[in-house]
Amino acid sequence: MGDKEMTKNPMMNLIALRREGIPAGIPSYCTANEIVIEGVLEQAKRFGDSVLIEATSNQVNQFGGYTGMKPADYRDYVWRIADRIGFDRAKIILAGDHLGPQPFQGQPEAEAMANAEEMVRQYAAAGYTKIHLDTSMRVADDDRKEPLSDYTVASRGARLMHVAEAAWEELHRKDPSAVHPVYIIGSEVPIPGGAQEKEEMQVTDPDAFAATVKAYKEVFAREGLSDKWQYVIAVVVQPGVEFGDADVHMYDRSDAKALCKRLKDFPELMFEGHSTDYQSPTALRQMVEDGVGILKVGPALTFAAREALFALCHIEAELIDEPEKRSHYIEVVEQVMTENPKNWQKYYHGTPKEQALKRAYSYSDRSRYYMVDPRIEAAMAKLFSNLEGRDIPMGLLHQYMPLQYIGVRDGRLSLSPRALVKDAVRIICEDYNYATRPHYMAASVLV
Repeated sequence: MGDKEMTKNPMMNLIALRREGIPAGIPSYCTANEIVIEGVLEQAKRFGDSVLIEATSNQVNQFGGYTGMKPADYRDYVWRIADRIGFDRAKIILAGDHLGPQPFQGQPEAEAMANAEEMVRQYAAAGYTKIHLDTSMRVADDDRKEPLSDYTVASRGARLMHVAEAAWEELHRKDPSAVHPVYIIGSEVPIPGGAQEKEEMQVTDPDAFAATVKAYKEVFAREGLSDKWQYVIAVVVQPGVEFGDADVHMYDRSDAKALCKRLKDFPELMFEGHSTDYQSPTALRQMVEDGVGILKVGPALTFAAREALFALCHIEAELIDEPEKRSHYIEVVEQVMTENPKNWQKYYHGTPKEQALKRAYSYSDRSRYYMVDPRIEAAMAKLFSNLEGRDIPMGLLHQYMPLQYIGVRDGRLSLSPRALVKDAVRIICEDYNYATRPHYMAASVLV
């Protein structure tokens, strides 16, 4: 495949820019939440940007994942949101994260890898153009006492690459305009949704990073995939960022200096950083400058939306005297989560009070797993209905949503409750715009 066709994938352009010394990057918005996706697309629409929307193998797979969606379903779901707000589908980069045996770890290798292959096939066939080949986890018949070798990880990754390429070739025959996917490799992957308590976080060893690349190149050569290496654009590493229920480990570029220096030996690659949620704009920009060209963010987006919804509940309580007419959104979320603890019970520890606080306010925001529950959706709809068209006093808005107050005061934001929630998401996006858009000034979008 020629260079001209390669450049059709905007992710390849990032590598070209970085080779020229321009610290280009892109945020990867990993979410299945409708109002969050709508907010992300609206902020991108203001700049005419391409936007990267990512689903994980736990969210979306051939069995439906926890969202109930297969890869083609999630694609169509994102496209419907885009169509509704007038966002160009062609500017959406759809991505699949942790594509490998992660959802199937309880199965023996033959079964787990067969399922992983089918999942990857469906993602590639549905037109996803950024694929993280993640085979870093043990399956049922792997030795639990020994870590997987780089060559085992790479060999399983090569199997998935073969499947993805075959699926894309079939898609390309049907649609010559189909964009060729790029691939992410690497096994330094934090636990989805944040670290566990008292875990020790370590920056990826530079030699371990180089060994990963070496193993993949050797395995790709052995498996007849050397010509496909040009589509591998990034390696997942741990650059020194993480978050837990109440703490954030901020990026310190001095800790990652040796790792980032080693990246210079591989000009065809950049790093992908997971769990960049809750980092400061300055820290995010430093990460991009240092080599982390792809910044994954997920829980921070739904945390912001949840925070805004809770704030609207307090406003609702001030404006509606009769309790029976209120949405009781906060109470409904708590009820649904306590009745169905499987998505938080292993992660939120402590006394009953401490667990309740984590269900509501943890940075890992495991409430996001419950947002599609019909009771929560109904409560949100009632909350919006109760506040839509209502004249919210500006002092009351300032009390509970001070940042949105500024937008309303300055005339760039309406008092629509849905708009207020999406603005909370926009604020998170602005941090990533600042980090990844050269010469971007956050203040310029606030006038």
